[in-house]
Amino acid sequence: MTMPQTIPDRYALLHQLIETEQLYPHFQPIVDLRRGEILGHEALIRGPQESELYSPLALFNTAMECGLEHRLELLCRRLSLEAYARLSLAGKLFLNVSASLLGTPEHRKGLTAEWLKTLDIPLDSIVIEISEKHPFDNYGLTFEAINHYKQMGFKVAVDDLGTGYSGLKLWSELQPDYVKIDRHFIHNVDREPIKRQFVKSIFSIANGVGSKVIVEGVETRSELITLKELGATIGQGFYLGRPTLQPEMRCDSEEWLPRKRRAGSEKDMAETAAVLIHPAPALNFDDQMGPTAKLFSENSLYDILAVLEEGRPIGTIHRSDLLELFSTQYGRALYEHRPVTCILDTKAIMIEADTSLEQVSRLITEQDAVYLHQGLVITKEGHYQGIGNVRDLLKSITELKIRNARYANPLTLLPGNVPINREIDGLLKQTENFRVAYFDINFFKPFNDSYGYVKGDRLIQLLGELLTQHAHGDSFTGHIGGDDFVVVFRTDDWQSRCELILTQFDQAVREFYSPADLQQGGTWAMSRNGEAVFYSMLSLSCGVVHPDPYRCASYHEVAELAAEAKKQAKQREGSHLFVSTRRDMRVS
Repeated sequence: MTMPQTIPDRYALLHQLIETEQLYPHFQPIVDLRRGEILGHEALIRGPQESELYSPLALFNTAMECGLEHRLELLCRRLSLEAYARLSLAGKLFLNVSASLLGTPEHRKGLTAEWLKTLDIPLDSIVIEISEKHPFDNYGLTFEAINHYKQMGFKVAVDDLGTGYSGLKLWSELQPDYVKIDRHFIHNVDREPIKRQFVKSIFSIANGVGSKVIVEGVETRSELITLKELGATIGQGFYLGRPTLQPEMRCDSEEWLPRKRRAGSEKDMAETAAVLIHPAPALNFDDQMGPTAKLFSENSLYDILAVLEEGRPIGTIHRSDLLELFSTQYGRALYEHRPVTCILDTKAIMIEADTSLEQVSRLITEQDAVYLHQGLVITKEGHYQGIGNVRDLLKSITELKIRNARYANPLTLLPGNVPINREIDGLLKQTENFRVAYFDINFFKPFNDSYGYVKGDRLIQLLGELLTQHAHGDSFTGHIGGDDFVVVFRTDDWQSRCELILTQFDQAVREFYSPADLQQGGTWAMSRNGEAVFYSMLSLSCGVVHPDPYRCASYHEVAELAAEAKKQAKQREGSHLFVSTRRDMRVS
């Protein structure tokens, strides 16, 4: 049985680790919660993996016991800077500096700046992180020392706000660039209203004094979503990324970062529940029925009002229910001072603003008939936006169908040139990553001349169905005209989809030929010069381009790139996929 190390053994081990520099900087990401991008890293130290002093808490507690905390901290700082330079990490580096070290002889003035110069690290990429856990006055820390760091060009962060001795006084006097809210207030913030109120107040103060707030200790998706709703823009914690020796400059934000709409055009708004929004006052769950009845009487257009808790609708109050209650003898006297939650309808229809009108219609028709005459509560990421009604929904769907029919190709009913151009312009505007595939049938005119326009139309419809079948999800399929089609891909498997379309077209097209033409591998038809020419069996060309949204001004340039790629594909025999390397119209 292995006996635990005694205290002298831990002291000896710490001396050994310091002398041999067996300390390993780990880096935890600090994330921009609006874009899902990593802004920088906090440097955190670890001992050897199997050592009793592996954790930073054990390391620094032992160092304080034997009076080596200042020597340990300086070594950790140098090793962290060396690792930051060696890994060529982008973004800010947050360096922990204890309050007690700044006023001691071990901390030579300008030492950190010297290390930065030697390692070729820009001084403005470093954030000095001061913990509020230590009583500053007891250790002789002066605000002049903090101001000295700021005057040298360092950014300053106050760590663990809310746990220390000086609290808001420290914040107001130091005016730090960053403030980190202590993880105590972050843990279960999605469940505890008092913590939410505290965090919300911190954000309000930060906006007033110009500090950026970092919420640290984020460990669950629910905590993160709640913090974002309260106004958090920068975060840190295990859910966003654990400390690691070799961090990656990317963040897995798919689970919590809202995806952009397919395109940033006016068309998208017209096709979603956002177009139905009527601004309307909302009720708090503790509002009384008397004032609510007055609100209804002053606004005849409102059939319902939403009841909110923490900015999120929890149900609705119906005009008819409230007026019926008040119409009985003694009804008003009995109920006017009671909360509206007494008649709360929790089955109200709640719709996200980016839900398509088609989906909204389907959701409503699936409800009980009584709800068809009630209003809709419209939200954005769960937050109340306003109310809508079924009448406006029917009107919007009718207008949308008319507009889509106006711009759709009559043969395939796929979007035509106007929607295609709008789609591409929207993606360029939002600087999205997308690819445009231009499909064109080879030898279609001779085939059409030989077999007639009915078979030719069926062939075009077949291609439209193939494209729609394999270019689903976030992709957009359009019919330019004739036998020309465009697919806008936003999926990583665009190439395999294109290849599958070509393969299935080659298989399906054989059914359109007579046995004799199949046997000879094509058809004889008259050329434009009036001569009989043999044309091989139909094939499909596809040219793909990957437009650079920062260099392509509009769909015009993307169309030129796609046409050039299609031209290259048509120069090959049979069905062929050509992937262009050009991303803009500059001379290449």
